[in-house]
Amino acid sequence: MIVRIMGEGQVKVADSHFTELNKLDDELLAEMESGDEPGFRRTLGALLEAVRRLGEPLADESLEPSELILPAEDATLDEVREMLSDDGLIPADPGAINPPD
Repeated sequence: MIVRIMGEGQVKVADSHFTELNKLDDELLAEMESGDEPGFRRTLGALLEAVRRLGEPLADESLEPSELILPAEDATLDEVREMLSDDGLIPADPGAINPPD
């Protein structure tokens, strides 16, 4: 799956990593709902770091369609709230974004 981190670029992340990423996404969602700004900052940073660590960066000139867009590390709580779906930032089932043909 191609993931774009706003302001940084694109990373290709294997679907096998989404269990780990979803744990961080669930934690981020809970912190947002409770208004825990320090926790939100920490977990957003951890989520983006995990995407960078687990994924393979695409070349800057690559124009692959992004299947998932994540906020920049300095995004505000309100900006991230606007990006949320019912599943949070990351879908529970990555196949739901791009189901196989």
